[in-house]
Amino acid sequence: MNHFEYRNGVLHAEDVPLTRIAEEVGTPAYVYSRATLTRHYTVFADAFAKAGLDATICYAVKANSNLAVIALLGRLGAGADVVSEGELRRALAAGIPPERIVFSGVGKTESELRFALETGIHEINVESESELHLLSKVASGLGQVAEIAIRINPDVDAKTHEKISTGKKENKFGIDIDKADAIYALAASLPGIKPVSVAVHIGSQLTDLEPYRQAFRRVADLVDRLRAAGHGIVRVDLGGGLGIPYDTEEPPLPDAYAAMAASEIARLNCPVMLEPGRMIVGNAGILLSRALVVKPGETKHFLVLDAAMNDLIRPALYNGHHGIRPVAEAAADAALQPVDVVGPICESGDTFAKGRMLPPIAEGDLVAFGSAGAYGAVMASTYNSRLLVPEVMVDGDRFDVVRARQTYDALIGMDSIPDWLHTDGSGETREPRRIGATG
Repeated sequence: MNHFEYRNGVLHAEDVPLTRIAEEVGTPAYVYSRATLTRHYTVFADAFAKAGLDATICYAVKANSNLAVIALLGRLGAGADVVSEGELRRALAAGIPPERIVFSGVGKTESELRFALETGIHEINVESESELHLLSKVASGLGQVAEIAIRINPDVDAKTHEKISTGKKENKFGIDIDKADAIYALAASLPGIKPVSVAVHIGSQLTDLEPYRQAFRRVADLVDRLRAAGHGIVRVDLGGGLGIPYDTEEPPLPDAYAAMAASEIARLNCPVMLEPGRMIVGNAGILLSRALVVKPGETKHFLVLDAAMNDLIRPALYNGHHGIRPVAEAAADAALQPVDVVGPICESGDTFAKGRMLPPIAEGDLVAFGSAGAYGAVMASTYNSRLLVPEVMVDGDRFDVVRARQTYDALIGMDSIPDWLHTDGSGETREPRRIGATG
């Protein structure tokens, strides 16, 4: 369920008409619903409580790293799963307590590990033997003992898109489960390291519980072996990845997911950590855009929007599907026609949908991309020197801009011209031309 519905012929975010946001903030713009974020988190957390598991929900910041989103979830009780120092700093800035933060990721730097230890976060998920040695060096140098999990690669096919599958042997993530016993023995022997957990994450946008069941069963069996070998494994990290309905998918509900997890893990009698991202924020956000050009063609009918692949890259990168709706509700008997929905970037890949059946949309009309709260704004770029778009959070009948639209001064000001390019070849200095547009 989300809170983007038509009322009196106009698409609303909670009690705010999207036309009002477009007028006051402009387009393109991301719009998030506080009520939807709250509901999704609460339903997920409650499912694990009902299943009898002592679960800490560590929101996967990579899905949407806006401070307002993180802060809202933190106030609901969430921790944070981070994969870089930048995400760790965002989580801290949003008020997430260090003891509810877990640091994942396949390529952590020495400075990132040092910052994490100095911050006092809950757990570092180690993904290679090399990282284990590096962390031992850093922790020992700080006079600390780092509590860690080893992220295990269980060689389970998540049956999801190849670019978001993370649990098979050919994926870069984690340590082969067949080598886990030896890696834990090594970890226990290193100074500054205390292995206390086992972590697993097999992929994103999963719509079937069976891969999870296989992975969790292998994790539970591993914990049994590790405990028998004398390792003090006191918790497990089950990762995230539960899918959402972008189109016709029917992902399992959190209650079913939690019940399955409990059936495989409860016998270990220890707390668990979950790292949902997309499931919390995906359907809590839309991308609001405006039609620039309606372009009939010989074989295609094109709708050119002011949003582009730099704003929402999922269709170009993953062939991801997003529902597209006109903000002004179409008549019930409106004739649908196949339309290629595209952006203005100079790339044929700047295509959101091909042959999408849509009601008539005129130049200047507003449209909304559904399910854009996850991996939308957070993956945006300034390709074609386009400005990063604003993000808005709605709460009932009010809204606030939670990230302002970038300005041209800020965008261009990121670059600098070296002094030796300020000459014309004759030795005379030429000042670069400056344009005062702010965008």
